[in-house]
Amino acid sequence: MIAEIKLGLCNPPEPIYLYVKKGELTGKSYLWYNYDNNNKITIPVQQTGLTGYISKLKLTTKEFKERDNLKLDIVVRADEIYIVRTGIETNFAKSFLLAVSLVQDFSKPLVIAATAGEENVVFCNLYDAATKTRIDYEWNKDADWLAIIDSVQTKLQTSKNSHIVSGEPILF
Repeated sequence: MIAEIKLGLCNPPEPIYLYVKKGELTGKSYLWYNYDNNNKITIPVQQTGLTGYISKLKLTTKEFKERDNLKLDIVVRADEIYIVRTGIETNFAKSFLLAVSLVQDFSKPLVIAATAGEENVVFCNLYDAATKTRIDYEWNKDADWLAIIDSVQTKLQTSKNSHIVSGEPILF
């Protein structure tokens, strides 16, 4: 079955990047944001949760302050394609990975929630979208993060195409 194509004005079928950061702009605090490269401005996102289907985890190297930084990209299919990008060494990435490693069925939508910690810290809570139940995990600062990413990616590949989201032909 082919999804109905909406005619008229739209945004190009490019992913929407969400970056994790505890910040404040014009008196409003935020935990993630978009970045407008053309105008070099941060656009805070007020919602703290993103509901969708996790479709892929990727490691990406980005240069920042003349250094290569390893980022975790969490690709989420929702009303649009979203990529949540965070440093691999952040508490957000680690708490996400510990929680997502416990998920067995990726054919169901999940809620990725940014949660403020002390100072500049942001954690991730992961929820089953249908039951609103948080996926509890045990903190392990010494976890093998790359092994967790590989394990989750394997589960994602085996459950691929087990759900259909409108506008899904975009692949990353």
